[in-house]
Amino acid sequence: MSTKNPFDPAAMSDNVKEQAQQIWLAGLGAFAKAQEDGTKAFEKLVSDGITMQRKVHSTAEEKLAEATQKATQAAHTLSERATGQWGKLEGIFEERVAKALHSLGLPTAAEMEALHARVAALEAQLVGKPKATAKTAAKPAVKTAAKKAPTKKTVKK
Repeated sequence: MSTKNPFDPAAMSDNVKEQAQQIWLAGLGAFAKAQEDGTKAFEKLVSDGITMQRKVHSTAEEKLAEATQKATQAAHTLSERATGQWGKLEGIFEERVAKALHSLGLPTAAEMEALHARVAALEAQLVGKPKATAKTAAKPAVKTAAKKAPTKKTVKK
């Protein structure tokens, strides 16, 4: 075995120096390995982050499109319901207004239409007869105007 005494202070000093040197070199090797692996790990994390961001972005767009479609359908359904309710309300209002007008003695729309039809029929009957009466009514107006004109000419200063 070794002739050197392991408990010799000079030998110990060399041994400690050698071990310290090896520990230092191991530490530098570990740092270099960590730095090399760390750069690779960092690049891998960045790549994974980009992939994840793309997935999240596409998923968010899908969810947004889905939410927009659901909101559009809900708005359409609500609009249809509101239109139906508005139509009912309009009918009730018209009915009550008609009752109030009837209680005041005003004619209904149907009665007004019937009256217009009767007036139109009477006007149609009168259209054939008034031609003769219109000529006779126009002649006396001309005669009276002619009689008055000479009297104005005779009056002089």
